[in-house]
Amino acid sequence: MTHRLRTSLLTAGVVLALSGCAGTDESPASPSPGTSATESSVPESSTSAAPTTPAGQRIVVTVTGGQVTGDTGRVPVAAGEQVTLVVTSDVADELHLHGYDLRTALTPGTPAELSFEATVPGVFEVELHDAGTVLLSLQVG
Repeated sequence: MTHRLRTSLLTAGVVLALSGCAGTDESPASPSPGTSATESSVPESSTSAAPTTPAGQRIVVTVTGGQVTGDTGRVPVAAGEQVTLVVTSDVADELHLHGYDLRTALTPGTPAELSFEATVPGVFEVELHDAGTVLLSLQVG
């Protein structure tokens, strides 16, 4: 292979590799069950911009000594809205969103996040699965 051909191939390879980093985010709108949405990392620049938070509704609940505080009761959510449930419990359990059949493990003292797109209309309980404690009812519509 000639030097000129090797240089051309190397240049083409570098251009193709860099074009894959064009900055478009092709990640799915809603993660699979039991996972949470994460923010994409944005390189820092000299004009320090504030970090962005995902659009949508954040519902925060804390369970301590069997008592539920935070966004409890019937919580309205617009259909199509991106929702993130953030639950902190003082005991190990499993967070379960009925109707969507989404679950995630709860570790004592550590906030767990369950993110999804609210595409199914209706009223759905969010509970601590093992304890059977209802945290809130999610009203999608």
